[in-house]
Amino acid sequence: MTEPQGITYASAGVDTHAGDRAVELMKAAVAKTHGPEVLGGVGAFAGLFDASALKAYDRPLLASSTDGVGTKIVIARALGVHDTIGQDLVAMVVDDIVVCGAKPLVMTDYIACGKVVPERIADIVRGIAVGCEMAGVALVGGETAEHPGVMEPDDYDVAGAAIGVVEASALLGPDRVRSGDVVVAMASSGLHSNGYSLVRSVVAHAGWSLSTSVPELGRTVGEELLEPTRIYSQLCVDLAASVPGLRAFSHVTGGGLAANLARVLPKGLAASVARDAWDLPAVFSVVQAAGSVPWNDLESTLNMGVGMVAVVAPEDADALIAASAAAGVPAWVLGSVSADAGLPTGPDVVRGAKGVDGGTVVLSGAYRA
Repeated sequence: MTEPQGITYASAGVDTHAGDRAVELMKAAVAKTHGPEVLGGVGAFAGLFDASALKAYDRPLLASSTDGVGTKIVIARALGVHDTIGQDLVAMVVDDIVVCGAKPLVMTDYIACGKVVPERIADIVRGIAVGCEMAGVALVGGETAEHPGVMEPDDYDVAGAAIGVVEASALLGPDRVRSGDVVVAMASSGLHSNGYSLVRSVVAHAGWSLSTSVPELGRTVGEELLEPTRIYSQLCVDLAASVPGLRAFSHVTGGGLAANLARVLPKGLAASVARDAWDLPAVFSVVQAAGSVPWNDLESTLNMGVGMVAVVAPEDADALIAASAAAGVPAWVLGSVSADAGLPTGPDVVRGAKGVDGGTVVLSGAYRA
């Protein structure tokens, strides 16, 4: 008599062998992010990083950040393109760390999925590894979790965390900002990785598919929406070391340009932002027109072509702009910092943001399409 087959982990929907296969496929890409400071290899319970270099710091401050890529991941899944979303993840995490002047050191990732498809998981992690190489950060660990019954087989989501270090005396932020400082924009590569709930709603409203070609974009909707987020960390670390009058950075993500800039200004000071200081990239005007999105809503959701902002002493603004351009990132003057005139908060006046009782940003003019 044959004994009835009992329930196994595999029959419950978790394939540990597929997970092992995914690790084998990604190992080489992860290893490329490791310098001599990384001890051990892929597969350890914890990633080890030799922090003895921190002994050279007088007062090292550790900076940490964690993030995901939002609903942009829906686009990657729909297109079956999984090797770029990792760059988005790295950018969203490490570019928050460099805002305070910190150098990112190590990063870890987490992937949750309905079913482990080794090749797909390996593509995601390879993208993360490429992003880490671009950012100069070591990918020292990660986790892939299979969640049958919670997620559909083709569903997945990604998250990451990173740690960096900055000398206390070199910490950037509101305390350094002065009246008369110059506000410099650093160009984005497109939508980056926030506001996709709005963008996807506009795409649906317009009746477009991801394969729809839009003349103003010069490519399909899907290609535009999957454009990887620009990674600024190496450039920002270099600028922090070479531009003596650098005061602060602001990473433009959720909340848009004004709200994120207000977070790095001290109370009592206001930064002007001239909307006509740059040509608005086509994707933003396309989204606005296709969904009749109010301009104030658009600019409080998307980056509008500005992915990072620097606040710098006026005598160093030209050097910062030149250094950014030399690194392949167009930069230009947005405006300047002055005393807060006490204008009432409204669509064009943003005071503080995200729990920070900070400075004020005043938007003026109209965008050049």
